[in-house]
Amino acid sequence: MQEDIKLKASRAENKEVERDHSKDDGHDHGSDAGKEKTGWLAHWDLLTALVILAGMLIAEYGFKYELPKPFDLIINVVAYLLAGRNVLYMAFRKAKRADFFNEFVLMSVATLGAFYIGEYTEGVAVMIFYSIGEWFQDSAVNRAKASIKALLDIRPDEVTVVRESGTAVVKAGEVKLDETIQVKPGEKVALDGELLSDKSSFNTAALTGESKPDTKYKGEQVLAGMINLNTVSEIKVKALFKDSKLSKILEMVQDATARKSQTQLFISRFAKVYTPIVFFLAIALVGVPYFFVDNYVFHDWLYRGLVFLVISCPCALVVSIPLGYFGGIGLASRNGILFKGGNFLDVMTKVNAVVMDKTGTLTKGVFKVQKVVPAGVDEKDLVRMTAALEKNSTHPIAKAVVEHAGKDLGEITVTNVEEISGHGLKGTILGKEMLAGNLKLLKKFNIDYPKEVEQITDTIVVTAINNTYSGYITIADEIKEDAAAAIQAMHELGIKTVMLSGDKQSVVDAVAKEIKIDEAYGDLLPEGKVQKVQLLKDEGYRIAFVGDGVNDAPVIALADAGIAMGGLGSDATIETADVVIQNDQPSRIVSAIKAGKITRSIVWQNIIFAMVVKAIVLILGASGVANLWEAVIADVGVALLAILNAVRIQRMKL
Repeated sequence: MQEDIKLKASRAENKEVERDHSKDDGHDHGSDAGKEKTGWLAHWDLLTALVILAGMLIAEYGFKYELPKPFDLIINVVAYLLAGRNVLYMAFRKAKRADFFNEFVLMSVATLGAFYIGEYTEGVAVMIFYSIGEWFQDSAVNRAKASIKALLDIRPDEVTVVRESGTAVVKAGEVKLDETIQVKPGEKVALDGELLSDKSSFNTAALTGESKPDTKYKGEQVLAGMINLNTVSEIKVKALFKDSKLSKILEMVQDATARKSQTQLFISRFAKVYTPIVFFLAIALVGVPYFFVDNYVFHDWLYRGLVFLVISCPCALVVSIPLGYFGGIGLASRNGILFKGGNFLDVMTKVNAVVMDKTGTLTKGVFKVQKVVPAGVDEKDLVRMTAALEKNSTHPIAKAVVEHAGKDLGEITVTNVEEISGHGLKGTILGKEMLAGNLKLLKKFNIDYPKEVEQITDTIVVTAINNTYSGYITIADEIKEDAAAAIQAMHELGIKTVMLSGDKQSVVDAVAKEIKIDEAYGDLLPEGKVQKVQLLKDEGYRIAFVGDGVNDAPVIALADAGIAMGGLGSDATIETADVVIQNDQPSRIVSAIKAGKITRSIVWQNIIFAMVVKAIVLILGASGVANLWEAVIADVGVALLAILNAVRIQRMKL
């Protein structure tokens, strides 16, 4: 089991290696300088070459005028260099690294070969249309990346800080922890913090994909990227600009576009094998017929070989596949779902079992104390002492107890605090040793308690003072509105649903019955959750685990796809997860699966379409039916159609 958990770390290391190699494996478009070009005028060289080509074709076919040979050659060479200098440069650069089998070398050899046999115009046309195709491909890829980043990079650069001398507008990166910032109606929140104002409504669409206003109350968390809707609000800063959840999400998005899916890696490997094969087939197409054809003409067979090279260029695959995954990541982001890599889009299509934590995942995690039942101690004292101990925990149940104590909590010193994972807390209060947690905690310390306590169906916090049972506090949680619909949608997709929780089995059973989940297990420690997931994996299930707490991190690491609830989730869980649901809605689990399936469907449409068209035109080229014009139109046309199909993902709805 430990080895399985370590597997995730190994996968992460592999992703880093993939990122390092992606610079060479991917589609390297043009020169480095060319990457900064934008707009039509920035491509004056290619446009000039296109004008020259158009003029020569009009003169030759429209006015039946042919330039004298020296001038014809010079003008075509000028147009060729204007259109193809970046391609020639990349071919030379890659050839210096002994990388001879790539699309740049293919195009360079094909077009220079056309010049060798005197087909100047066709050689120029091939280079121009290929470069135009590259231009469109670059634009599509850059637009896809930019749209993903723009979707989330909505942090204002400046912020209004409230200080003793008044308010001051400063750079968001200069604001320190616990300073107070002021956000006016219509302004975006720049930093994560705690609301100091009594109440305020925020638009959270940029973070969660939800346009419905979210009302926050004093003391609640407000995140960077939210837009203040009504009143002037004051927020105490709880995270620096670089440490906000939105900053971390942006880093994840940038990493996500670099992490390749298995399909992308396959296409990269395929292109490395496919390109040299077609290169040598082209050479064979030129040379082998010499031994079998009676009226062999070198010029004709060289022309067929050049057509074969142009058609065989793998651009459509190498560009449209990653573009499809960028589109899938962008589609998910717009719906409040962050995929940390295209590979996880693929993984989600294979998931046939979704395992979920209860608190904060299927339930709201907003607990309210229902009843306090003391034993041998005053009720008010029990609440104060329990709250003082629970104040050292971030668990939602602990927060509910502290909130219930309110002003009565006062200043109570707690020492020797120890968190016992999956059980509760232990500490010294007013010279007395106190325990607060679940029934497993009392059993661990061999403390007797009334048997009727075990019959209580609500979530309870049991306590003991100086190794003597001292009462319990019951707490109720609420099931999320879309939990039942999410489970039903998973069942419709043929997915098994399982709930794992550290809460009592009776509580877990009640929730499972209400939302119709397949299997539910309670009274589990973190290692118990790991064991249950491992058993499902041993049965052959491909598992997505959904959780939000620190204790869910090991299970998320073990699952095929780890999903974190990003709103309530701990940083450790979000960091470990492969997919982050930013609005905490269980229904988004189904949306994540749909995003993966849509992406995979379109990616494979492009692969099949490109391969079929290329196979047909390759046969036509080898048999002498297709010429260079038709070859380049087929190559660029397939690439552009594949790109348009991939871009379609970004406009779809989940």
